[in-house]
Amino acid sequence: MERSPLAPVAFPDLPVIPGVTPRIARARYKTWDRCDLTFVTLDEGTSVAGVLTQSRCPSPEVEWCRKALVLGQARALVVNAGNSNAFTGDRGRAAVENLAARTARHLGCDPSDVFLASTGVIGVPLPIDKSEAGLAAAFTAEPCSWEAAAETIMTTDTFAKAAMTSAVVDGRTVNLVGIIKGSGMIAPDMATMLGFVFTDAAVAPEFLQRALNDANTRTFSCITVDGDTSTSDTILAFATGKAGNAPLAQDEDAGADAFRAALADLCHQLAQLVVRDGEGAQKLIEITVEGAESDRSAHRIAMSIANSPLVKTAVAGEDANWGRVVMAVGKAGEPAERDRLAIRFGATQVARDGLAVAGYDEAPVAAHLKGQEIEIGVDLGLGEGRATVWTCDLTHGYISINADYRS
Repeated sequence: MERSPLAPVAFPDLPVIPGVTPRIARARYKTWDRCDLTFVTLDEGTSVAGVLTQSRCPSPEVEWCRKALVLGQARALVVNAGNSNAFTGDRGRAAVENLAARTARHLGCDPSDVFLASTGVIGVPLPIDKSEAGLAAAFTAEPCSWEAAAETIMTTDTFAKAAMTSAVVDGRTVNLVGIIKGSGMIAPDMATMLGFVFTDAAVAPEFLQRALNDANTRTFSCITVDGDTSTSDTILAFATGKAGNAPLAQDEDAGADAFRAALADLCHQLAQLVVRDGEGAQKLIEITVEGAESDRSAHRIAMSIANSPLVKTAVAGEDANWGRVVMAVGKAGEPAERDRLAIRFGATQVARDGLAVAGYDEAPVAAHLKGQEIEIGVDLGLGEGRATVWTCDLTHGYISINADYRS
């Protein structure tokens, strides 16, 4: 598959995270010649937090993680690519239990210390024979690079996605690394496909969960490719404590704000990478709504614009059709007054007080739309509510990818 034109130039140079060892193997879930099972071991004492899909039809892996997260500790992560194992009944649940049990026996831990995620076609049970063979191969594989791990969790992605950041906590520098996959079926009911964050910071599970929840609200829950929410969406964060800082447990602890900021920054980077690899994407679109009655209202309006096929196709065609933005604001079901509405494309105001700006010149807007990064701004003129979300354009490429996804 052709690499997205919005992809970074190169894979980032990521640091080793003490207490984290990734390995990969071939389970051969599909007829492809590549690794498709990722196995990450985590040293004892690793804390875990997670945010999972809000789909009412979640995969067995999501249900497993939801229960295991209550305990707040982790020793391993197993990720399968090519088969989501969702909507597979007892066979799917048996496959998850089998993988967790085998991994636990290998590591000498409880099955609840093993976290699992799968991504791919819905409705096909994860083949236990293939998953067992892949897991066995991963147990004895040599540790791999972050890039190899990021490549292994991909499905329709056109490039491997990863990011890093750091913070000073309790006088010590802690590192955070994240890998993620996602290209389609992306919507903000959590909001990406599969993402995994690893840090050597010492962080109590409850604090890590609060920090991840806050980061998610401003990042993964602010992206959309196609408005569809996966059955398997999973973000997990693991903290090994190997940096030796005094464990973060309260917001008042030294370095707590710095860690929160670093985690939010990492999640922002990862979320942006997913949108940049939206299926068929040629343009990244940032939509900012301000002047709403509340932040929540602004977010709902911004998502209405971001999920509009008419807005997304207009951007794809480089057509300055701001009337479609008006349509998307109006259909959002949130407070809006036509005669207070203002709209801009890039730095150019195109409409104000409910009608086109006098003497509006479309030329600078047309020039802006020819770029790869597009800005759309809306001011409702009602209050202080504000939100920013990110999406991509809708092209023929999206249809081509999804019309034959199972082949």
